[in-house]
Amino acid sequence: MLPPTRTTDVVVVGAGPSGSAAATKLARSGVEVLVVDKATFPREKICGDGLTTAALRELDALGLDPADVPSWIEVDDVLVRSPSGREVTFPLPRHGGLYGAVARRRELDAALVALARDAGAEVLEGHALKAATEHSDGIDLDIDGLGTVRATTVIGADGMWSPLRRALGLADPTYRGEWHAFRQYVTGVSERAANELIVWFEPDLLPGYAWSFPLAGGAANVGYGILRGGSYKVSDMGALWRELLARPHIRSFLGPDAVAEGPHRAWPIPARVDRAVLGAGHALFVGDAATATDPMTGEGIGQALATGRWAAEAILGHRGDAEAIRRAYEHEVHRDLAVDHRFAERLSWILSKPLGARGAVRVAGLTDWTRRNFARWLFEDYPRALLLTPQRWHKGMFTGPGAYR
Repeated sequence: MLPPTRTTDVVVVGAGPSGSAAATKLARSGVEVLVVDKATFPREKICGDGLTTAALRELDALGLDPADVPSWIEVDDVLVRSPSGREVTFPLPRHGGLYGAVARRRELDAALVALARDAGAEVLEGHALKAATEHSDGIDLDIDGLGTVRATTVIGADGMWSPLRRALGLADPTYRGEWHAFRQYVTGVSERAANELIVWFEPDLLPGYAWSFPLAGGAANVGYGILRGGSYKVSDMGALWRELLARPHIRSFLGPDAVAEGPHRAWPIPARVDRAVLGAGHALFVGDAATATDPMTGEGIGQALATGRWAAEAILGHRGDAEAIRRAYEHEVHRDLAVDHRFAERLSWILSKPLGARGAVRVAGLTDWTRRNFARWLFEDYPRALLLTPQRWHKGMFTGPGAYR
């Protein structure tokens, strides 16, 4: 690798939610930040597009304006269909802020990139990472079209198959993710599908599920996710998708005029943050590069935003001390995500059986109180395993305000 042509405090590889969140926070604190991404924005990102309460609070704290995301739509209720066919509506709070929303990632991510730029970060699109070499005082990055850049700290926000992780010799070439998901945008949907968020616990998909999430303009994000190594193979997903859309209750919900918008897409979901290498030397990994997705729901936007913020906070709190930065970041991730991750994995085992999924929906729907609190728990209003971790207890922990009050 050639000698560095420029130096900077922090390079963020990847401008998705985790990278943009880290860059925004660092730049606002006066840190020199360079963000590079091989894509140009807006770009398509395969995702369910759902925004939980935790994700919304992170976006609100960053200063993202929902008006900058045209497809943004607020969600008031979560409708769940049990494997038995029983449907239960779980209401989110109507007061105190926003607790659920849906937005196309193409628009959301572009708005977050603009936010990072406005904060003072230099964002260079269309520049891929080619190589990385660790040194005692930083990392040299060979970036397509830029040459060699030396950074004191590098944040890998570059996805499940992180090029930075691979360049530093930290990748597991056999890893394929814990889940695999499939989605398609649909227009001309029924009035219900244009306004309601539904989760179908189909008996043959468990512990996976199918979904329809509403989007502005009478559209919906429709898809499903399966556990890798479960009842279906990844190679079965195309045929299964056509069969799912033909099931009477799904076809009826979407309506007779529903039309596919563009091709369907599939993607792997990494969910093993409790076992992931989160940092090494002068590098930290965030978002999907940290395999931080929720193993029960497949939600990853809230975790991406949070890990990006924690990485920035560790850098700001321990400037120039690579080991202290790494320890601080790892401590935060393990304290706030790992225990919830293990708890969610155990719950996924219960949901893998039709009897367990039916029982869970029935118990959650017993009373107005259980329905309200299940919706808040499902939408990550508070940590999954909060009851099991007294060190995280605080006043109002189950009644926190929503975002964008």
